[in-house]
Amino acid sequence: MRVRLTPQRREFFDLFCQASSNAVDIARLLVQLFTTFPENGSELVDRIKDREHRGDELTHDVVTLLNRTFVTPFDRDDIYRLAAAVDDVCDFIDEAAGNLFSYGVVEVPGRAREQADVILRSTMMLDEAMQRLEGFKDSSRQLIELRSLEDEGDRLLHESIADLFRSSTDPLTVIRWKDIHEGLEEAVDACENAADVLEAILVKNR
Repeated sequence: MRVRLTPQRREFFDLFCQASSNAVDIARLLVQLFTTFPENGSELVDRIKDREHRGDELTHDVVTLLNRTFVTPFDRDDIYRLAAAVDDVCDFIDEAAGNLFSYGVVEVPGRAREQADVILRSTMMLDEAMQRLEGFKDSSRQLIELRSLEDEGDRLLHESIADLFRSSTDPLTVIRWKDIHEGLEEAVDACENAADVLEAILVKNR
């Protein structure tokens, strides 16, 4: 394996931008799925799965590039952590989408649609911040907004679970939707985790 001695700045930044753009794509598909379900549900779940696989490929590409590059544009651990955080977003979205079918869901509650919207807005802010990573440009506005969205996600999770216990008499419905709601919040948390990594990178490279 040939090890490169010069920083492959463009390649790393391009891969991260592709990964964050892919996260926006998969989040947009999730919103569509939760809005129109059960119409075209199977097709949308398959498309989400395809985007999740694409996220895995991009993460693998980052790790492969990392392993064959001697001098990286910023801290190696941060490169790995950032790639993993964006991949987590896609994984949690894919899991939540798949659970609609595996749990036998027949209707998506309004709170879940709100959560999907928060995920989409979070991925859009993450993508904006990622586009500014090359050159370590200031992305404080995007990072602040990401943390605000995480707070909104927490609130929606608590309200969603409260609604479940108030309105449902079927314990299986409560269990299924509690799991899906928590999975959706994990996607928002993964966006905030990526924001934390981005902030650390900016602080180190100012």
